[in-house]
Amino acid sequence: MDLAAAREEYSRGGLSESDLAPDPVGMFERWYVEARDAGVREPNAMVVATTDPDGAPSARFVLLKGFDERGFVFYTNQASRKGQALAAEPRIALLFPWHDLERQVRVEGVAESLSRAEVEAYFAVRPRGSQLGAWASHQSRPVAGREELEQAYADVERRFAGVDRLPVPEEWGGYRVVPATVEFWQGRIGRMHDRLVYTRAGDTWATCRLAP
Repeated sequence: MDLAAAREEYSRGGLSESDLAPDPVGMFERWYVEARDAGVREPNAMVVATTDPDGAPSARFVLLKGFDERGFVFYTNQASRKGQALAAEPRIALLFPWHDLERQVRVEGVAESLSRAEVEAYFAVRPRGSQLGAWASHQSRPVAGREELEQAYADVERRFAGVDRLPVPEEWGGYRVVPATVEFWQGRIGRMHDRLVYTRAGDTWATCRLAP
């Protein structure tokens, strides 16, 4: 398998300073809409990178569930590996890999726990199957096999049979990633990619270009 020769030339477009929105959230919204309208599968899928208490890095895909001027929101089991990592070290990185558009967005910042009211409001609109799954699965913990998971799911189905509004599991919650830097990356010919970065400067944002 010759991976040394596996490459594509990026030629879909470019990104100049004049293209930038005044702030990274406005720019992210613009690119997100373009990714969605272009048919990118799950454009809200992002890589979430954390650091464990012992310094080991860890990354996984998570779905973005909201964003505004305050930051980027996702939900998870807070007793999971990522939850334990964020409890010890709240600094975090996000990556949106929009390959079809030869783009990526990188976010670095700090994760803050959402209020219980915000968590309950989102949990209430999740599909019932997802709600049951949140109760059945103690994320990141070892299980004996698939059968154990299926039994746990069946148990919570029986437990909440006839219950219209499931409560939120105690260990389930969410985070808002407050960005310190946001990078917009656009592939270019010859690997001369465009990398334009917003950096928080108090209540405003400064921008600069990075070499590819």
